[in-house]
Amino acid sequence: MATHEKRYVIIGNGVAGTTAAETLRKNDANCSIHLLTNEAYPLYNRVSLPRFLQGVIVEQKVMIRDFAWHEQRNIQLVTETLVTEVDTDERVVVTAKGQQIPYDALLIATGGWANPLRVPGAEGVKHIYNFVTLDDTKTIIERMLESRTALAYGGSFISYELCDGFAVRKLDTTWLMRGPYWLRNALDPDGGEVIDNIAKKFGVEVIHGDEIAEVVPKNGVPSYVKTTKGKEVQADIIGIGLGITLNTHILTNTPIEVRNGIMVNEYLETNIPGVYAAGDVAEFYDATLGLHHTMGTWDNALAHGRVVGVNMAGGRQAYLDVPTYTSPLFDVNIAVVGTAESNNPELVLHSRREPGEKGNENYRKLFFRDNKLVGVLMIGSPKGRKKLVDIVKNQLVFETSAEREALLQLK
Repeated sequence: MATHEKRYVIIGNGVAGTTAAETLRKNDANCSIHLLTNEAYPLYNRVSLPRFLQGVIVEQKVMIRDFAWHEQRNIQLVTETLVTEVDTDERVVVTAKGQQIPYDALLIATGGWANPLRVPGAEGVKHIYNFVTLDDTKTIIERMLESRTALAYGGSFISYELCDGFAVRKLDTTWLMRGPYWLRNALDPDGGEVIDNIAKKFGVEVIHGDEIAEVVPKNGVPSYVKTTKGKEVQADIIGIGLGITLNTHILTNTPIEVRNGIMVNEYLETNIPGVYAAGDVAEFYDATLGLHHTMGTWDNALAHGRVVGVNMAGGRQAYLDVPTYTSPLFDVNIAVVGTAESNNPELVLHSRREPGEKGNENYRKLFFRDNKLVGVLMIGSPKGRKKLVDIVKNQLVFETSAEREALLQLK
């Protein structure tokens, strides 16, 4: 590991950036570490935001780190600071406040910006919210407490978390999405119906294959929305889950390679020596699939932070983890392991829906490439998940359809 004093700069203090800073300090006692964020807070648990939205936990339970933690480790946490430019020739990061912070090694862990609602009537109207940050959550809660009707828009994880929060808070909730079912890039009609039944059990009206055409406000706040198919949906509050745009614009004038995300090798280093990327914004090499892709999950970002912190300090550790994601889905759980893409023609799919009362069914779907399990999606019972994760990690081969189908009933 490094023994001379080095200057590390990390852009983004989410779980990838903060974990990298912690790992750097453990591996390099004499270095300087600047951890930059545009938010006002130290690290908080984004996975806990849905439970905070529902009122199940208080804000204090969302926080993971405090300012004292950074001071004790001599990590310079710089809050409410937006990075505007990276100069890879001079090895300097420039902020909107005019600061120029030099680096020997740089980590970009900037995540992404939530895509806003861009339809007639939406601009300038209050109480149309994205749901990504702690501040987003606090403002949504404030509005929910004075609302009767709510609309969740989109077919993403964010949209169902919003829908869940609205329903738990006893708002008259509608869930509107453009696709034929939720998470259309991973599920199928059977899995989509399982999700619909869960939502309907909580009183949610689910509308598929439609879009917001116009927001009709009254006194500067939403009154109702018109859809492209002519429906009118009442909404005192509108929550938007239309995906994110990865925050790579600060690299526009640099030679750093950007495709969908920031291209990195198995060591999470970009094509420019000494510059790394991690978390949602990194288009990383996935050894399981043998290709590059992005993944916006907490576990993936945490694992990236551990690996990249070692490598920035002079190590040479490849990222070989299997990304996982688990989340409460109304009163059941959903788990995603590895790569779960129904629209990927290279993958062979097997799924099973267990019969049961509507809203209480179990569903699982397995994704194979070259007869190896590379992805899992489970709704309901988590039995067998750990075994399936091990199978993905160990790259076991299942030659026949019968062998693959048998994994659907693994307990």
